[in-house]
Amino acid sequence: MTAINDTQAQQIQKMTIGTDKYPMPLPPKFDNKQQQQQYEKQRLAAAFRVFAHYRFDEGLAGHITLRDCIDPESFWVNPLAVHFSKIRASDLVRVDHKGNILEGKHPINNAAFAIHSRIHHARPDVNAVAHAHTTYGRAFSSLGELLKPISQDACMFYENHSVFDTFTGVVADLSEGDMIAEALQGHAAVILQNHGLLTVGKSVDAATANFVMLDSCCHSQLLAQAAGELKLIGHEIATKTRQINGSDLVTWGNFQPLYQVMLAQDNSFLD
Repeated sequence: MTAINDTQAQQIQKMTIGTDKYPMPLPPKFDNKQQQQQYEKQRLAAAFRVFAHYRFDEGLAGHITLRDCIDPESFWVNPLAVHFSKIRASDLVRVDHKGNILEGKHPINNAAFAIHSRIHHARPDVNAVAHAHTTYGRAFSSLGELLKPISQDACMFYENHSVFDTFTGVVADLSEGDMIAEALQGHAAVILQNHGLLTVGKSVDAATANFVMLDSCCHSQLLAQAAGELKLIGHEIATKTRQINGSDLVTWGNFQPLYQVMLAQDNSFLD
């Protein structure tokens, strides 16, 4: 789990009331790597429940991966053909960058390996990657353009995402995964033209919350463009807004209410 630096904490504290008496929630710390691994697997399983909640499932498509904290050259991914709403921590599969399954009893989606393996390899700062073919993501991706800063939420992705404008069909080999990783350009998200959306984060909490927000922003812009001319937020304010709502602590925090809902509905993902 990534530590939150003092500057980030001070920024968030300005957005809250009562933090002296009632401390704001922060990412947990762990006594050992085994404890951290189990915790993070449970968060990954919860992330799939969130995807199911938002109906981000489309047949065999869609995957979220998490770099293993004990063996960083491997990552956890969802089992093939198991619905997101049914995934438990014990169902997850760990695979290395050569495609060897190290833990788990299920096959995995080859596209998940081809895309996510190369991003994890190219971006050591990224611990989690989320991708799905959502309704609004597919629709927006067909435009082949960036999101515009039309709202506070959209500013999170201002100069913080890119477009991958090459579509060759179902991703089946590592070379296209390398191209997607390059297109990501150090950003938090990439719009895969004619394909869908992909987000990353320093935690699975952040990557998942980023994806939910990106899909929502695509939806908002599609609605706004259909209604009339867009009024954009200026560069300086959009940048200032992104520095806050795109910070590590806020992106991690955005997942916490979602996790609480999943936990209250059905906590079987913890198993």
